[in-house]
Amino acid sequence: MKHATLFSSGLLGIDAYLIHVEVDLSKGLPGWSTVGLAESAVKESKDRVLSALYNNGYEVPVRKITLNLAPADIKKSGTALDLPIALGLLAASEQVPVEKLQNYIILGELSLTGELRSVRGVLASALLAKERGLKGIIIPESNLMEAEPVKGIEVLGAKDLPQVVEFALSQTELLSIKESTGNPTKNSKNHCPDFSEIKGQEFAKRALTIAAAGFHHVLLVGPPGTGKSMLASRMASILPEMSFSEKLTTTKIYSMMGMLKKNESLVTTRPFRTPHHSVSDAGLIGGGNIPRPGEVSLAHNGVLFLDELTEFRRHVLESLRQPIETHSVTIARAMQSLTYPARFLLIAAMNPCPCGHYGNPREECACSEARVKHYQSKISGPLLDRIDLQVEVMPISYAELQHASDGQDSRQIRELSQLAWERQTKRFRECQLVANSQMGPKEIQQFCALENQAEALLEQAVKKLKLSARAFHRLLKVARTISDLDKGEKIETSHLTEAIAYRSQTHLLRK
Repeated sequence: MKHATLFSSGLLGIDAYLIHVEVDLSKGLPGWSTVGLAESAVKESKDRVLSALYNNGYEVPVRKITLNLAPADIKKSGTALDLPIALGLLAASEQVPVEKLQNYIILGELSLTGELRSVRGVLASALLAKERGLKGIIIPESNLMEAEPVKGIEVLGAKDLPQVVEFALSQTELLSIKESTGNPTKNSKNHCPDFSEIKGQEFAKRALTIAAAGFHHVLLVGPPGTGKSMLASRMASILPEMSFSEKLTTTKIYSMMGMLKKNESLVTTRPFRTPHHSVSDAGLIGGGNIPRPGEVSLAHNGVLFLDELTEFRRHVLESLRQPIETHSVTIARAMQSLTYPARFLLIAAMNPCPCGHYGNPREECACSEARVKHYQSKISGPLLDRIDLQVEVMPISYAELQHASDGQDSRQIRELSQLAWERQTKRFRECQLVANSQMGPKEIQQFCALENQAEALLEQAVKKLKLSARAFHRLLKVARTISDLDKGEKIETSHLTEAIAYRSQTHLLRK
């Protein structure tokens, strides 16, 4: 045999696509030619593969070697093709039978001594193997647990190149998930601070409960030291449990980024991302020469917390407007366009002015009105319009700090949000939506029925607050969530009144 073809995979967005690794040996001057839009890391595999073959005693054919990576119109990146390239070369030179290997997607980075190192995107590749009807996937042992959620295929792990060769020769068996000593699907949960640790701030706690129940965005505004960051850091403790499909999608993102913890097969807790205000637009939204997801995608199905919101560069904040609306990010390049999911709950915190004490009853603000307006103008009207709940967080008194009762803890609040979430899941089972915040005009008309008195109140609110069409719809979605927390069928006057309060309560922002 002078030609061999094996299967591997690459990543487009968070999904995998099949790569045919074709190795051909022909007459001519000895050399190595790689075709199929391979970027530098793939081209460098030549040196890793040849060293691994030499160091393990395999014969390297003195022939003209042509390596084709098909489909040839998609750019290939990363190091996961090392193992299938090495095996393809051995198969083409008749040192290894190819029949057994052709039933698997093969992934793995080779060291110069032939050891296998971990690669990214194993979960997506395992799903692809199942979709294509292949027998399974062969990967480095260190990646074994990442493919555990995919049932119905063989997931085999190897330590080095010789072990895979012996498997192809039916001289040994590779390690499977069942034999692995890992702890699949049960990653340890990090300790999360509890809401009971926060004294006072009941209005803000209620707002965050509504946000958790309907996945609504929140802006916390107030002087320094009032508990804005404390409130936000406890948000993860009250969010509803993730569904399996949410876990799978989130895990695919973390798998392709190489951010899964050791022996972790699924991300089972909602992400909580807190990028620094110096983050670039590519770091927040995604991008780069080889496109990668940004913080908004790493926060998919979880929380994106932007502390000191006004310290972020304006063009970086403006880039949030599109993913907030579409729940996805599309990165266009000359050769391809990639889309990453980005359905996150935004929590932002900011001071009302440069000194932080505008509106503070205990401290006099040292800023002029012009300076306050300039400071707040860093947050554009269109971005502010997309934030459902705008909450004023003011200093609490000594009595509240010392003697206030703990109130509801995170477990109790989480139970409330979980019940509201389940009502939404049942309501949207035909709409392919998850939470109230995702409703469009059609769903709002269908599911946001108002009682008669609430209709009149809504009309007054729209006129007085001068709400845009977007703000009008977001107001109704928040009212729908408040009704769900009360187990209501219709939006009552009390629900709408509370929703309006979260749109107009803070006097610290310009109107």
